[in-house]
Amino acid sequence: MTQAETIARELGNLTADEQWLQAEIIRLNRRNIVPLEHLKDLHNWLDEKRKARQSCRLVGESRTGKTVACEAYTLRNKPKQEGKQTPIVPVVYIMPPPKCGAKDLFKEIIECLRYRAVKGTVSEFRSRGMEVLKACEVEMLIIDEADHLKPDTFPEVRDINDKLEIAVVLVGTDRLDAVIKRDEQVYNRFRAHRRFGKLAGEDFKKTVTIWEEKVLRLPVASNLTHKDTLKILVKATEGYIGRLDEILREAAIKSLSRGHKKIEKSVLQEVAKEYA
Repeated sequence: MTQAETIARELGNLTADEQWLQAEIIRLNRRNIVPLEHLKDLHNWLDEKRKARQSCRLVGESRTGKTVACEAYTLRNKPKQEGKQTPIVPVVYIMPPPKCGAKDLFKEIIECLRYRAVKGTVSEFRSRGMEVLKACEVEMLIIDEADHLKPDTFPEVRDINDKLEIAVVLVGTDRLDAVIKRDEQVYNRFRAHRRFGKLAGEDFKKTVTIWEEKVLRLPVASNLTHKDTLKILVKATEGYIGRLDEILREAAIKSLSRGHKKIEKSVLQEVAKEYA
């Protein structure tokens, strides 16, 4: 029995209200990509880098939404394939494992492009990786958590840009900057950068409004931008969009589970307290 069939069977044994609640919980746990203004700006910046085949860095603290932004950009530029021809993949997104060497890097690339990574030497993996990148006409390679790469792997990344004219985007925290600055040639190749920061002021308020309307979509408006509620959210999230998403989803699920049709202030305070 598939997971979908199991869920359907379980829902069939519930009352109408219980079925509605379970369906809402499933929906609220589902990941959404919300078209925020700063996300659009970033995607435009990436478009320009891709057209110019210029490598760059995207740097910011954890929980600021870098990963979601990059995944959304990849989804905007989906692969194209006609019949059995080699697929055209404009943008490749990977997240390498910790302490990633050259072999692991090219293995990630090969498998992301849905080719089989056979056993072999570093040289063989490099050759195969370069071959599939070229065959799929990749224009941009996004490497998330790029500080997972070993120091001697960065020249390999630089060569992908040099030899294939692919724009490589290194994504990470300030730890990434510290690593690449150890090699002047690597640093110069990725000198162009953009910071992905926290939300504040009117941007934070607008984002809360968008989250209530586009993500939560509860039966009754929660008025989350009321000054008292907003104060709770600002303090608990510190402007991190990832944390805002977590808190609002959990508060919504808890409120619904307790019979409310909107996020109650007391429930929001309860959830927010855990992040203090």
